Amino acid sequence: MLCAMRDPTSERPGQGSGNGSPLDRMLGEARGAAEAPSSRRILTIPNLISFSRILLIPLVVVLLVRPGTEYAGLLLLGFVVATDWVDGFVARRTGQVSELGKILDPVADRLIVAAALIALVVRGAFPLWAALLVLVRDGLIVLAGVVLLVWRGARIDVRFVGKVATFTLMFAIPAIAWGNLDLVLGPAARVYGWLWFWVGIVEYYVATALYAGDLAAAARGYDGPR
Repeated sequence: MLCAMRDPTSERPGQGSGNGSPLDRMLGEARGAAEAPSSRRILTIPNLISFSRILLIPLVVVLLVRPGTEYAGLLLLGFVVATDWVDGFVARRTGQVSELGKILDPVADRLIVAAALIALVVRGAFPLWAALLVLVRDGLIVLAGVVLLVWRGARIDVRFVGKVATFTLMFAIPAIAWGNLDLVLGPAARVYGWLWFWVGIVEYYVATALYAGDLAAAARGYDGPR
């Protein structure tokens, strides 16, 4: 199976002196899990965590859409988002990195982001144009990935910058919605959310350009430098 080319980096976040921030260590663990040798196991703890995150999506959507429960919905969304790094952390620490997990984790991310955006747009807590910047891009990436998988039996590994972008947007989007729903500290949350939304969007489309190169290389049967 073909894989994507890796990002050239000199050092993982949190690596070296060992004094990196918690966010650096979190992202470093997520990257480490993506690069670790993988197995074909299905029933692993990390995969169960990813499945659990997916199973919580309908509850998040219901809470976000129903008036009066949006506060609980945003808190639950924040919890689901915050656990994004847990499956990769557990996989690396327990030696349970799997081929299914490498697919399941980004699929869970895409489903969570898409479901939350649609629910928040319906609720009037997030602008449609901003949601489309994320949803259209994700749809194209998923479509291209499926075509590549069916056509050549290949997949594209998640880029580190793509993981960082998703992580950024997963916190920016709820913050914007929090402000638009006039919840506690709403104005501050809105400013914070829009600031990090645009940072995340830039990262998102940088990752898109890299994925386009990976897709082209994989379509030609080139596995990239190792």
